[in-house]
Amino acid sequence: MAAVDLVLRPGTAENAGECGRICYEAFAGLAHEHEFPPDIPSPEVGVALIGAFLTHPGFYSVVAELDGRIVGSNFLDERSPVVGVGPLTIDPAVQNRGVGRRLMRDVLDRSAERRVPGIRLLQSGYHTRSFSLYASLGFVFRETLACMQGPAILRAVPGHTVREARDADIAACNEVCRRIHGVDRGGEVTDALEQGTARVVEREGRITGYATDLAFFAHAVAETTPDLQALIASAPAFGSPGLLVPASNSLLVRWGLSNGLKVVQLMSLMTIGLYNEPAGAYLPSILY
Repeated sequence: MAAVDLVLRPGTAENAGECGRICYEAFAGLAHEHEFPPDIPSPEVGVALIGAFLTHPGFYSVVAELDGRIVGSNFLDERSPVVGVGPLTIDPAVQNRGVGRRLMRDVLDRSAERRVPGIRLLQSGYHTRSFSLYASLGFVFRETLACMQGPAILRAVPGHTVREARDADIAACNEVCRRIHGVDRGGEVTDALEQGTARVVEREGRITGYATDLAFFAHAVAETTPDLQALIASAPAFGSPGLLVPASNSLLVRWGLSNGLKVVQLMSLMTIGLYNEPAGAYLPSILY
């Protein structure tokens, strides 16, 4: 395949079926190769996931075609000031032939045109080729994340109250996020409120943390680790494949292990541009 043969174009809703199939097969193939459970459990989940990104106005999409056939796609989550890359997926039949690099350069060019302050992505620790690709494109390693899964904990943390979030909580949630990360993620909070998955934790009469959900494609931020523990302990389940826990938060990792959670895999948080060392506790989403 010559580089000139590859055509990049915006994704459309009609591409969900083929892009979703490729998403499933790409992740499943890599996971099987390294003897890990797949992040995307079925083709149907892949189609639903990619379809949601292709139709959401907060996501930029790019599709790669070779001889009129879709061979890959990439996305940019633009719901917040700092954007998140992925999922980047390439048809297994054309992997390791430069398609991924072209798709990555496209979203990096998009970010430069929009002058975003920072870009983030998460990368599976066992996939060393993708780590090399992202590092060569200028991404800097920031944190190892432990993907943890297990039974619901369903226990209250003394001094903390967890409840469903309301529209009136958006400003407080954004303020917590700004204190922890330096920027807010209000677009994602708004989506979570519409989906009914957002919850907040209160301590001493004020909101000290929130979660858009407790899942792979959701994030949470809190002033302290106990605030975050209260959010986690209140969840009825953890969305597959699990929670993304910063390995540097040893207290939270040990607490999760002592409550029946297990480490499924390790991932890398990588960034370009603005990155503030978190001033509190957090769980990133797979999109960052």
